[in-house]
Amino acid sequence: MQNHSEIFTIDVDKDGIAILTWDLADSAVNVFTEQAVIAFEEAINALIVDDAVKGVVIASAKPVFHVGADLDMAQNMSTRSAPQLFEDIMRINKVFRAIETGGKTFAAAINGHALGGGFEMALSCHARFVVDEPKLQLGLPEAKVGLMPGFGGTQRLARLIPLVDALPAMAQGAPLSPKKALKLGAITELVSYENLLERAKTWVLENPGSVQPWDKKGFKLPSGKVHTPANFQFFVGASAQGRKATYGNYPAPAAILEAVYHGLQMPIDQGLKVEARKFVSVAHSPVARAMIRTLFFGMNDANALKRRPQAPAKKTFQKIGIIGAGLMGAGIAYEVARSGIDVVLLDVAQEAAEKGKAYSTRLLDKAIARNRSTEAKKATHLSHIAPTIDYQALSDCDLVVEAVFEAKEVKEKVLRAIEEVVSAETIIASNTSTIPITQLSEYIEKPDRFIGLHFFSPVEKMPLLEIISGQETSEATLAGAFDLAKALRKTPIDVNDGRAFYTTRVVSSYMAEGMALLREGVAPALIENAGKLAGMPMGPLRLADMVNLDLVVKIADQTKADLGDAYQELPGIPAARRLVELERLGEKTSAGFYNHEAGAVRLWGELSEEFPMADIQPDVESVKQRLMLIQALETLRCFDDGVLKTAEDADLGSILGWGFPPFTGGIASYIDAIGADNLLSASQGLVSNAGVRFEPPQKLKALADAGSTLHAA
Repeated sequence: MQNHSEIFTIDVDKDGIAILTWDLADSAVNVFTEQAVIAFEEAINALIVDDAVKGVVIASAKPVFHVGADLDMAQNMSTRSAPQLFEDIMRINKVFRAIETGGKTFAAAINGHALGGGFEMALSCHARFVVDEPKLQLGLPEAKVGLMPGFGGTQRLARLIPLVDALPAMAQGAPLSPKKALKLGAITELVSYENLLERAKTWVLENPGSVQPWDKKGFKLPSGKVHTPANFQFFVGASAQGRKATYGNYPAPAAILEAVYHGLQMPIDQGLKVEARKFVSVAHSPVARAMIRTLFFGMNDANALKRRPQAPAKKTFQKIGIIGAGLMGAGIAYEVARSGIDVVLLDVAQEAAEKGKAYSTRLLDKAIARNRSTEAKKATHLSHIAPTIDYQALSDCDLVVEAVFEAKEVKEKVLRAIEEVVSAETIIASNTSTIPITQLSEYIEKPDRFIGLHFFSPVEKMPLLEIISGQETSEATLAGAFDLAKALRKTPIDVNDGRAFYTTRVVSSYMAEGMALLREGVAPALIENAGKLAGMPMGPLRLADMVNLDLVVKIADQTKADLGDAYQELPGIPAARRLVELERLGEKTSAGFYNHEAGAVRLWGELSEEFPMADIQPDVESVKQRLMLIQALETLRCFDDGVLKTAEDADLGSILGWGFPPFTGGIASYIDAIGADNLLSASQGLVSNAGVRFEPPQKLKALADAGSTLHAA
C-alpha cells in the first residue's frame, strides 16, 4: 500500500487495525487539498480491499483534527462549471460512502477541532471519539462564509440528531461543544487525550463490520418522517424564521433547509445528490464568491498579518498599560489579561480603577456559571490586572493605551503624563475613535512611536482592531501594533490618519442619513426597516441610540471646533441635537429615538410630533438606496483622502467594525458588485434631491472612467 507521507501515514498494528494519521506537510492544520483528496481516495479503497486490515481509525498528528477544504479548493469552486463541480463533490461523497459501506469498521479519533469537511469525514465513520475538551469545536460552519455543507453534512447530521438541533447547527454555522454533541448523539464517546487512540482502536476491534444507522433496514429518523404534522410545522417555521433572520439575502440557509427537507425523504445516496446540487448552486452565487473572498481569504490574510511591515522584528508584550478604566478601558484590560499579559489599569481614582477590574470579574463569573471557565482560570486572569492611580506603574510597560474621554484637552494631559514615565522603546497609543492621530501626536515628544489603536465595544466580543498611523508613525511602531493584534487574537486592518479614520467615519454617515430622512418626514419605522432589509444589523436610529446621542453631538461639536468655517454639519445631526435637548440621550438613559424598556425596545411614540411625517412616503427601495449609497460614497472618499489603503481592509473593516451586510463581502465588494458606472449614475441622481453629500467622489469617477473596480485597482 502506498504511504502518502506528506499528507498522512498508515500503520497497521498487530490486531489488524490501520491507523490513518493526517499530517499535511507545510500546514498548521489538516485540510483537503486537490492532492489530498486523490491520495485519501486511493488509501481508503486500498484499506477496504486489504485482507490484513480489520478496521480503520482516522486520526490527526496535528492539534486540530481536520477543518475541511483548503483555500485553493474553496477558491476553485466558484470557477468550475456546474457539472464539473458536481462531479468533484460526488467524488468525495463516493469516498465517504465507501467508508460507510465497504464492510470494514471506521472510527474517527478526534483530538482537536473537526469542522466543515473534516467533521463530515468524521460523520461518515461508524464511530466518533472526541477528546473531552470544552474549547474543542465540532460542526459545519460553511454558512458563515456563504457556503453550505457539501460532503454529506446535511444528510448525515440530520439523520443522527433531531432536526431542531441539526438545522441551526448548519444554517447558522454554530459549532457544537463535545458535551453537547455527545448529548445529542452526534458523537460516540468523550475520552481523555491519552486514551483517545486506544479507545477508538478497541471499539473498532469490538464492532467488526459496522453499518451506519441509515444503511440498516427499518431506519427511522430521529425526528420522525418529514411529512408528520409536527415536522411540517417545523419546516414551515424554520423557513419563516430563516427569512426573518436573513431577509432573503443569504442563499445558503435556505438551500440547507431544502437539502434537509428533500434529502430526508430519500435514501441517503439520493439525498447526497440533492445536497451536492444545492451546494453547486450556492457556490456559484455572487454571495458565496463575495463572502469567501472576504471572510475566508481576506480574514485569513489579515489574521496571518500579511500586511504587517516585514522588516521590523516581532515585538512581544510582557506588560501593557491602559489609562481610563471605563467601559472601553476595562474591556481592553480584560482582553490583554486573557492573553496572559500583565495589565496596569490606571484611572484618576483608585475606586474607578478597581471598578474597571471588576468588569473582568463579572465576565469571568458569567463564564463560570455557563461552565466555560473555572475558579482557577478566573484567579489567574485577574492576577494579571493591577488597578492603580500611579503613573509610575507604567514605567516598565511595553505599550500604553489611553482610553479616556473623547476630548483633546483630556487626552493631551494624559499623553504628556505617559511619556514622562515610560521608556524610549514604549509604544504609546490612543483608542480615540474620531480625533486625528497626527493632531494627538503633537503632545508626544517622539511622535514616531505614537499610533491609533481603535478597539470596538464590547471589546471582548468585537474581533476588529483598526490600526491608524499618524504622519510620523514609524514602521516599527506599526509592526508592533500588528503584533499586538496577533497577541490579543484580534483581526487587524491598517488605515491612515484622518478625522474619524475609516470605520467611525462611514458608520456615522449611515446614522446621519437615517436622521436626515427622519427630518425630511420619512416614517421612522420605514427608515429602520429599510436598513434591516438592506442587511444592516439594525436601523440607523437604533444604532444612534446605541452609540448614544450626546456622543454623536460631542463628536460633531469637536469637529466644528477643529475645522472652524470649513465645518459643514450633516443634515441629520440637528435631529440628534434635538433629542439631547429633550434629555433623550440614547440607551444609557433608556430613552432616545427608542424607548429602551426592560424586555422591550420600541420606537418613541412621540417621534412623529418632533419630526412630522410627510403625507407621501418614499418606497422602501429608495430609502434602502440612500442608506447604503451614502456608506459607499463615504468609503470612496476615504480612498480619496488616503485613509484607506486596500479594498481588502475596507471589506473586513466594514463587516467586523459596524456590521455592513456580510452577504455583500464588505463595502468594497458591494461597490464593485454595483459597478462604478451604476454607482456614479445613482449618486448624481441624488445630488439635486438629497444634497451635495451625494456628490461622486474622485475615486468613483476614476473607476468609472477606467472601467475598473476597487479590488482590481
